[in-house]
Amino acid sequence: MIVVFRWLLRIFTGLVVLALAAALITYYFLSRSLPDYNESFRLDGISGPVEIVRNDANVPHIFGKTDADVYFALGFAHAQDRLWQMVTLRRTAQGRLSEVFGERTLKIDELMRRYDLYNLAQQSVEAQDPEARAALDAYARGVNAWIEQVNEEARGRGAPEFFLFSNEIAVWRPADSIVLIKLMALQLSSHLQSEVLRARVSLLMPDERVAQILPDAPGEGVTALPDYASIVPGPFPALRKAGVAEDPLSPFHPKALSGASNAWAAAPGRSAAGGSLLANDPHLAFTAPSTWYLARLQLSTGGVIGATIPGIPAVLLGRSNSLGWALTSAYMDDQDVHIEEVNPDNHEEYRTPDGWKAFETRRSIIKVKDGTPLTVTLRWTDNGPVLPGTHYDLAAITPPGHVASLSWTALSAQDTSMSAALRLMRAQNVDDAIAAGRLFVAPAQNLMLADVNGIALQTVGAMPKRDPNHQSQGRMPSPGWLAENRWQGTFPYEDNPIVANPDTGILGNTNNKTVNRPFPLHVSFDWGDTQRIQRWLTLMKTREVHTRESFIEAQLDTVSPTARGLLPLFAADLWFTGEAAPDGTPERLRQRALTILAQWNGEMNEHLPEPLIYMAWVRALQDRLIRDELGPLADEFAHTQPDFIEAVYRDTNGASAWCDIIQSAATESCTDIARMALDDALIRLTETYGPNIESWRWGDAHQATHDHPTLGQVPVLRHLVNIRQSTSGGDQTLMRGMTRGSGRNPYENVAGAGYRGVYDFADPDSSVFITSTGQSGHPLSRFYDNLGELWRRGEYIPMSLDPDLARAAAVGITRLEPR
Repeated sequence: MIVVFRWLLRIFTGLVVLALAAALITYYFLSRSLPDYNESFRLDGISGPVEIVRNDANVPHIFGKTDADVYFALGFAHAQDRLWQMVTLRRTAQGRLSEVFGERTLKIDELMRRYDLYNLAQQSVEAQDPEARAALDAYARGVNAWIEQVNEEARGRGAPEFFLFSNEIAVWRPADSIVLIKLMALQLSSHLQSEVLRARVSLLMPDERVAQILPDAPGEGVTALPDYASIVPGPFPALRKAGVAEDPLSPFHPKALSGASNAWAAAPGRSAAGGSLLANDPHLAFTAPSTWYLARLQLSTGGVIGATIPGIPAVLLGRSNSLGWALTSAYMDDQDVHIEEVNPDNHEEYRTPDGWKAFETRRSIIKVKDGTPLTVTLRWTDNGPVLPGTHYDLAAITPPGHVASLSWTALSAQDTSMSAALRLMRAQNVDDAIAAGRLFVAPAQNLMLADVNGIALQTVGAMPKRDPNHQSQGRMPSPGWLAENRWQGTFPYEDNPIVANPDTGILGNTNNKTVNRPFPLHVSFDWGDTQRIQRWLTLMKTREVHTRESFIEAQLDTVSPTARGLLPLFAADLWFTGEAAPDGTPERLRQRALTILAQWNGEMNEHLPEPLIYMAWVRALQDRLIRDELGPLADEFAHTQPDFIEAVYRDTNGASAWCDIIQSAATESCTDIARMALDDALIRLTETYGPNIESWRWGDAHQATHDHPTLGQVPVLRHLVNIRQSTSGGDQTLMRGMTRGSGRNPYENVAGAGYRGVYDFADPDSSVFITSTGQSGHPLSRFYDNLGELWRRGEYIPMSLDPDLARAAAVGITRLEPR
């Protein structure tokens, strides 16, 4: 027995030693791709010495003798810290993910090939101005210089992910940077999905009911539209889902996650210190690492600092000593779906206003790892690319013998958005920045500006020119063969909305409606917010003058104006009306929940149970209101539609009719529905979090999901690469934490402010910023998540252009010398 024990002990010890040895060897190879920030390099492609000074947060401050050398160094730094992210984004835009990930991403690649973004980006290279061309070329040389170092010096293949998925890294080209802007446009665009959803709802119910469930933003509305069936006669086939939106690698986000943001500015007269103020926090889907990468560039026109996206050689959000710029999604209606009739006698032709015309056709081969290559036939009409019915629910609204095509401003081969972004960095004042915005094409954005003298908001991006007689005014798919439904170019830049130096001295945008102009100069019928703007207005009105701290306070505000407005409506007949009920009964649980909510101020604090009860209640309430009439289509309304619920409980234009369940014999009141919905919510919460309401915490359900797109679902590894944080906020708070809306935990925080910045031009170096994870994309780096806890706590780091401050606490200085 002793001999057996000894051998078992030896075997166990040997296995432990082997496991430790394997772990050490694995760590050694993976850590080889961790850059040494104190290293010096002799490289081709630069004209003089360059320094990359990384401050204590690993933010690179780049100093060179020429702008081209600075852009080179930015490409070098981006590649050092985020090479896998850059390569993966490029593959996504090219439709080449399946070469690495196999059949999992085949549907994503197929749809990306149909958009043809990369070919459009290649053509757009020639459209850039000379300064942009030089910057793009220099940046590409910098990225390629690091790739060369990886290959020559055996630097762990550039990132740990390359050991698992691929070790082939193609050289970086200028078109690769341009296509990433187009990819951002794809992620931020939602009007295609809005059109399809409106058409699907229109097929189920009359137009007045459509207007209730999909209302316009408050303000002057549009005249009643014809129902979809009268525009495009059916029949319509059954819906076939492709399911690409659920994959972490997919750029096709659900409509609710298509992008949002906050920006506000105060003129010197409304600032306590006498200098303009500017705040910005764009909201995108959370990932690890974050979309954003902080950097400072010392250009010939002066220093700029702020947020970049790895792969793009521009500070997209940030400031110089004299100018600050911020962006919010403009929600411009820059997409139109067209239903194209196919010639029944020749399927290679489609109908136009002038008769039948041949599709433009090209074949594309998608290589699939460990699989058979797929040949895709790409087709275009005059209106744009033909999209398959398996995506965006297009099959549900496309009759037999027809196909759907898309008109979209981002499908431009003369896209000068990159030139605009680079000119914006060199602008010295608001007027220069507005002039730079003329070159923006897509995605359409609200450009919020502040300089030492004033503030402005300018909508940038091409605005489609539609015929005043357009059948659906761009709100639903329309026949592409009718001339009145086709685009007639774009409006001149002067027609884009602009507000400069308003009398109030304050400007703000939370993706809310910005103008109230008639079609076709309306900009959009669908806007991203009707709720957060109300809370922002309240906060701005509470002070005569503002400070950096008051702007930070607004960015971090977690009070839900929606909860404050809706709870008194649907809970009014339930509060303080219940009869005595024994402990453990549904009636007692309901009373406890109502008592807690009656004393709540609407703050979506992570430590409170009230936000969780409210969110579960309003979610169950909306589902009960719409499920019986919409059926499975109710799943498309995964997030609260506050304007709809308010209309129902105020009985606006008879909207309270939604409360009656048409499939039941009884006539239900809105109070009945509210009570049943609360019981539904409490049962589900009790099953998940236990019977003690007071111990429930919003933050337990509302965790920010900074997940790694490629390793985040791999067993064991996911615990090393995913970053989860308990967070406050919600769907309609200024400190937005967009909930998932579906799945096992619909309250997970999946999108929000991955970057926050506040710039004070009374003392520019007191400006601050933060990102949600860290600078490095390497999971073994101490800079992978070093900013995450600061971000979660609502803290910031300084944004200084003082080179001495950067050097004083530098974690390393990388020196680049000409070879």
